[in-house]
Amino acid sequence: MKHDSETGNGPAGGAPAQQAFASYATPLVDEAIELAKGVHDDASPEVLHQLRVSLRRLRSLWWAFAPLLDKGENSRQRAVYKFLAAAAGKTRDWDILIELLTQEGSGAQALMPKLEQARSDTLAASRETLLNADVKRLLRDALATTCAELSAAHEPAIALRKFAAQRVGASERSLKKRIKRARRAKRSHYEPFHDVRKAGKRLRYLFEFFGPVLGGGHKRTLRRLKKIQKRFGMLNDTVASEALLRDHAASLAGAGDIEAALQSLDRKRKRRLRAASGLLG
Repeated sequence: MKHDSETGNGPAGGAPAQQAFASYATPLVDEAIELAKGVHDDASPEVLHQLRVSLRRLRSLWWAFAPLLDKGENSRQRAVYKFLAAAAGKTRDWDILIELLTQEGSGAQALMPKLEQARSDTLAASRETLLNADVKRLLRDALATTCAELSAAHEPAIALRKFAAQRVGASERSLKKRIKRARRAKRSHYEPFHDVRKAGKRLRYLFEFFGPVLGGGHKRTLRRLKKIQKRFGMLNDTVASEALLRDHAASLAGAGDIEAALQSLDRKRKRRLRAASGLLG
């Protein structure tokens, strides 16, 4: 779904950043609310994935405007988005595990009934969590609270173009720092690579938000970010699937050859780690 900030219909670069926030946040909040409603009617992996992405974009937007907001309140709002994204993502994690093992052929077929049941149970829990959380109220309250805080701010207004350049610059420096750390890391240590993925994703979101007011060409940077997101996302899928299978090994015992499935995922993780590392040179 295209937002105003991506189509060039967003706020002008000379507008105060404090006033521009609502034009970025409102369509994202509306989208997340609609997707949360959709989860109750459509249990497909794509709907859950879209909801998780929408919530991550919201979290990144609140990060972008953090210098203009109360630190404690901003952290609380971002924690809400993280919690909701995790609720949506748990079912998605089972979908990815099932997909990866299906790609490996018939060896994991015996595990599938129990994996599908675990996926179904997790979906029911996710739906209940999202329903009980009252997503619409949470997101509307977050938007209203933040807009009111920005309207009442006593700090001098800063032009959106200048503010956007500062925040994109901060995000770029964060990504470069994490890439350097990942280059030095042992391949058995996944966390530095995971940090690269998160920093790259946040920078890409910021370019999507602020690109029209920044000026200049960012196509090359965006192409690299998309490559990072794709390869490191595939790596993360494998690492998360390994962890999920290990965590539930006891409940899956007797359903199939779990050790063979883990070995298969381990081989896939090593291949994907090599591919991801190739982008850090």
